[in-house]
Amino acid sequence: MVNLKQLLLEGVYDKGILKAVFMAGGPGSGKSYVASQIFGIPKKINVSASGLKTVNSDTEFEALLRKYGFETFGTGKLDIDKWPDEVFDAIAGGDEDSENMTVRKKAKLLTKARKKNYMEGRLGMIIDGTGHNYEKLKKEKQELESMGYDCYMIFVNTSLEVAHKRNEERARTLPKDILEKSWKDVQANMGKFQGLFGRNFALVDNSKFLKPKQAQAKFGMIAKKYIDKFIKQPIRNARGRNWIKHQLILKGGGKGLDKKRSKGIGYK
Repeated sequence: MVNLKQLLLEGVYDKGILKAVFMAGGPGSGKSYVASQIFGIPKKINVSASGLKTVNSDTEFEALLRKYGFETFGTGKLDIDKWPDEVFDAIAGGDEDSENMTVRKKAKLLTKARKKNYMEGRLGMIIDGTGHNYEKLKKEKQELESMGYDCYMIFVNTSLEVAHKRNEERARTLPKDILEKSWKDVQANMGKFQGLFGRNFALVDNSKFLKPKQAQAKFGMIAKKYIDKFIKQPIRNARGRNWIKHQLILKGGGKGLDKKRSKGIGYK
């Protein structure tokens, strides 16, 4: 994990400084796949091609599983969907509030610590969640904005039929009633998120199966139309602009890129 000192040194010079993008979507939406396509996120790496750092407990979870040797179950591959239920519950169960320190809980705690470090350095982030808890996400957005961040949301949508179909294709499926409830909860929040993020909200339909070239073309267009523009535009948050000015003063001013940032001018 990158340490805090490195992050603070990177700080004001970071490509995605003070930009946070929330990913939201129900079960079977393919949200993580869409994020990898839009942002160019390599496997096993938590920094996207766009310069934004990823905040995703699943990434930490998989890294821990490999570290502890769990990928050797049977085939030598990390395929938790094929694990026996008792093994899955013992290793992958639990959250931050559970009493037992499962691998899943440790992954969530590490993700929380990583995010805190990123926020200390005001580094750009992709926050990968589900969007089923509106109030929690709203509070998270408010916290980021209080630190000077501009925020954006990409909502990945699918029909309930497609969600069920994708669920059935997995080795470890969600019970239909739980999947349907989760899907409906996220759908109910869609309009709220649109109101919360305003013009910084993009709805992406991911119901159709796309061949690699089709996916590259579609998500490349989305990246260019929405995300690239968002990342390159001047920081709109007044607290963010003041933070940049203060950092530049501490660093002794600067030329070129530094002056543009201190004045709130867009940069590439």
